[in-house]
Amino acid sequence: MTDPLVPSPGSDPTPPPAVPPPVDPRLLVRQEGWRGYVHEFRRKIRGGELGSLPVVIGLVIIWLIFSLKDSAYFKATNAEFIAYYMVGLGLLSVGLVFVLLLGEIDLSVGSVSGLSAALYAVLSVTHHWNAWVAVIATLAAGAAIGALQGTIFAKIGVPAFVVTLAGFLAWQGVMLWLLGSTGTINLEDKGLNHYLSGNSFFLNGRIIGAYLLAAIAVVGMLVGLLLLQRRRKAAGVPYRPTGELLFRTGTLAVGAFLIAWVLNRATGVPNNMVLFLVVLVVCDFVLRRTTYGRKIFAVGGNIEASRRAGISVSMVRISVYSISGFFAALGGLAIAATTNAAGQAGADPNNLMMAIAAAVIGGTSLFGGRGRVWSALLGILVIESINSGLFMLGLTLDIQYMITGAVLLAAVVVDSLSRRTQKSSGRA
Repeated sequence: MTDPLVPSPGSDPTPPPAVPPPVDPRLLVRQEGWRGYVHEFRRKIRGGELGSLPVVIGLVIIWLIFSLKDSAYFKATNAEFIAYYMVGLGLLSVGLVFVLLLGEIDLSVGSVSGLSAALYAVLSVTHHWNAWVAVIATLAAGAAIGALQGTIFAKIGVPAFVVTLAGFLAWQGVMLWLLGSTGTINLEDKGLNHYLSGNSFFLNGRIIGAYLLAAIAVVGMLVGLLLLQRRRKAAGVPYRPTGELLFRTGTLAVGAFLIAWVLNRATGVPNNMVLFLVVLVVCDFVLRRTTYGRKIFAVGGNIEASRRAGISVSMVRISVYSISGFFAALGGLAIAATTNAAGQAGADPNNLMMAIAAAVIGGTSLFGGRGRVWSALLGILVIESINSGLFMLGLTLDIQYMITGAVLLAAVVVDSLSRRTQKSSGRA
């Protein structure tokens, strides 16, 4: 009988070599220098990790096409036009990013935005409330509406599509009831409405305002990156080298000061744009740097795994829909400020469609678990760049809708192909 501990004749007694553990790509990048970044970029492309690359390429193509058609497209007045009119729908899109990260949808944001503008008008104009008190009440009402819809979805189990579709119809009816027979209430130029209006610019439109914002953005990014690097060093995990941090900061500095220079050639930075940027920074921090943000990504990626990890899925869902309602209300106030009136146009269904399109075009996945709030900025920038270009060329609204629809479809196709590539490479 053969002893199992004694190797048989002709066999190799040496054990097979151990398979080395996978190396973090960031370590290779740091070791190889700039060549490592090229290899890392190729690895991400092959793995379907496209990030914001498709939308950035799309923006460049859009700008080139319209600038060749009309040289006035790159004038400062057009840039200021885009910066101002992108804010209202952009704020709606920020709230939708939170919902889309769960793999859900909120069809009520357009109606909630119109209702919020009507509620603010009734409180501040009809009942003579203090403008800022009326704003707080309006934003609280938007958050409460979102929480109500989220509760019906999370606790009762009614599909989010049905709940928010019902909200789309019901809140529009409430808006019409508030506006009364006239259908429109003119807003007073004070409080937040004045701040968001087209006549209000950061530091009263002085040149220093735009450059001050650019400097704050650059310094803030550099400080944040250095603090993150220090924490990762202390924890003994891979970190980005200082050279890369300086390169990223320098790239932002070039873009930020270039935008500031262009806007200063017109009137300056619109105040509503400042609010939009603050919202993006705060929400980005919440999603990427807090436990709550990680819970949102976890629930969007795998609900069952989130439950097993002890995450209250229902509370995350309710809170996310409350956030969506809050930003729908804020976006409604911004949209009303563009015309200094609260009317039926505030609940235009196209606002909903464009807000969803902005989030998706900017890179937020419809399948949940992937995206950033900066998607709202990139997506709405694409849409408003198309709108302003078509307006300058004198093209009709039907062309605008067809082009925007085609861009939206292209974004979803890219997202689907990216997810398929990631699955095939084992990274999904």
